[in-house]
Formats: sequence, structure tokens, C-alpha cells
Amino acid sequence: MGFDDTYKLSAHAVITNLEGAVLQLRATYADKSWGLPGGALDLGETIHEALHRECREELGRDIVIDYLSGVYYHRVYNSHVFIFRAHFKGNGGITLSSEHSEFEYFTVNDLTPVQRVRVQHCLQFNGEVQSAKF
Repeated sequence: MGFDDTYKLSAHAVITNLEGAVLQLRATYADKSWGLPGGALDLGETIHEALHRECREELGRDIVIDYLSGVYYHRVYNSHVFIFRAHFKGNGGITLSSEHSEFEYFTVNDLTPVQRVRVQHCLQFNGEVQSAKF
């Protein structure tokens, strides 16, 4: 890759409810798929700043980042994704942005294969950041 080439970076949060199910959002764009809260980094942002901003925008909530559990490369998007374990700061409900139509908590087994790997790595975190290619 040359110096002037670019690719995408994004940061996403694994947030669970009291039963251990994982928060997913349904997009209102593209293929309207389910995914973890988070999104692309803006120019000059750190991965932590991006995740805080994206969660405020998408969920109407502030989060606390617990740890970075993995960094994954996605060939289809030419993108690296940073996966963090996080939880909500304080109490309150979720207020979705126009980017998402609904939210739901999924069991790990009900996630897509790629999401399942990333979430399992996160929930089984042993202090070692994982990586994989998809």
C-alpha cells in the first residue's frame, strides 16, 4: 500500500444486557443489516473518541469503554475494525438516530458468523487483543 492510499477504520462496542445478550442496531441504509453500535473514524479522531461519538449519535447515550478486545480486517470494505467492550454510563433509555430503525439484544449464537467471532473474542477477553481477517 502506498503512502497516499487510504482505507477505512471503524470502532464498535460490544454492550450486553443483564442476561448477557448483545446489543445490535438495524441500519436504515445499504442492506439494512444488524450490527454493533459504532462506526467510522472522522479525520483526526482517535478510536476511543470515535466510539464515544458514534454511541452518543446512534444510541443517545454515553458509554464507558472497558477494553479493546480485537482488531479485524474486512476485505470487502478494505477496512480495519476495532472492537471494544463497553457499558452504558448512568441510567436511561436508548434513543436511535436516523441511521438505525430498531435495536435488539441478541444471544451470541444468533449473531452472524463474523459478528459471533468478534463478540466471542470480546466476551472471553484474557488480556490479549485478538485479530483476524474476514
